Amino acid sequence: MPWWIWLVLALFMLAMIIAGIVYAGVHGMHALKDVGGIGEQMGQKLAAMGEPDDSADRTEPVTFTQPLSVAQERYANAHAEVLTRKAAKRERHMQTWQQWKRFNN
Repeated sequence: MPWWIWLVLALFMLAMIIAGIVYAGVHGMHALKDVGGIGEQMGQKLAAMGEPDDSADRTEPVTFTQPLSVAQERYANAHAEVLTRKAAKRERHMQTWQQWKRFNN
């Protein structure tokens, strides 16, 4: 091959290497800005976690200081609510399927 082809290939290789470095640098700077924003948001959330919560209901003592029957009753009530929501969801799905069935027939 003539010498000028090698020169063109070498210049093309150097141009691609420089373009890759520039591309990685630009995207790296954008990533650093995004990470900085996320870090700032996390810092705000963590700082808010350390502040006292005035809106919380403090009239009832914490669960582990109460009798076990209180915790059992709370769990039973919460589980009953879960089952009620699941049944309502199942009923809504059944109604939707019935409507689709009527439209398709």
